[in-house]
Amino acid sequence: MGMYIIMMGVQGSGKGTQAAILKEKLGLPHVSTGDLFRAMKTLDTPLARRVQDLMRGGNLVPDDVTNEVVRDRLSQPDAQNGVILDGYPRTRDQAEFLDKLLAEKHEKVSFVALFKLDRETAIQRSEGRRYSQDKQRVYNIYFNPPKRDGIDDVDGQPLIQRADDYREAVEKRIDLYFTETAPLIEYYAAKGLVREFNADQPIEKVASDVMSVIQ
Repeated sequence: MGMYIIMMGVQGSGKGTQAAILKEKLGLPHVSTGDLFRAMKTLDTPLARRVQDLMRGGNLVPDDVTNEVVRDRLSQPDAQNGVILDGYPRTRDQAEFLDKLLAEKHEKVSFVALFKLDRETAIQRSEGRRYSQDKQRVYNIYFNPPKRDGIDDVDGQPLIQRADDYREAVEKRIDLYFTETAPLIEYYAAKGLVREFNADQPIEKVASDVMSVIQ
């Protein structure tokens, strides 16, 4: 049996970081739908052209197309022993499609890693980010502030906050996550597949918690 792990967690919960650690430890590909869609921009296949048209029009990629992109990725040679899924599934329809797709390969979802972080900490992790002018250094005004308020420790230049890190934008994304994924968590919890991890701990501690479930 392959290992099919789904990573779920609110923005700021560090699930991308944990996916990268798992990829190293398990030798499985980290499959993020965001990365897959970006990769489609450079491909010339019927599916890639369909995704390009949708993205050019500023449209969200619908479930059926997202499912086909994932089907295509899971058929690649490096994905035959399993994958770490990040950002997919996002809806119940996608979850049901994934179940069918894996069943065709006589496989199933191994478990869902749910990285729990309270709403306010999640907001602070994104909203508190400040970047040096050259984007080489990142601070957080709540957890890792610069020595002087708003000033880069290294070159003394003013720090930058990205527009999508403004509180209003962050709150909107985080609230959307809770609305969208709550039904999905219920879907997997009913199958006994959800494992919860406290994301408000050092990265190494969270990683060892995840590995202990796998072992």
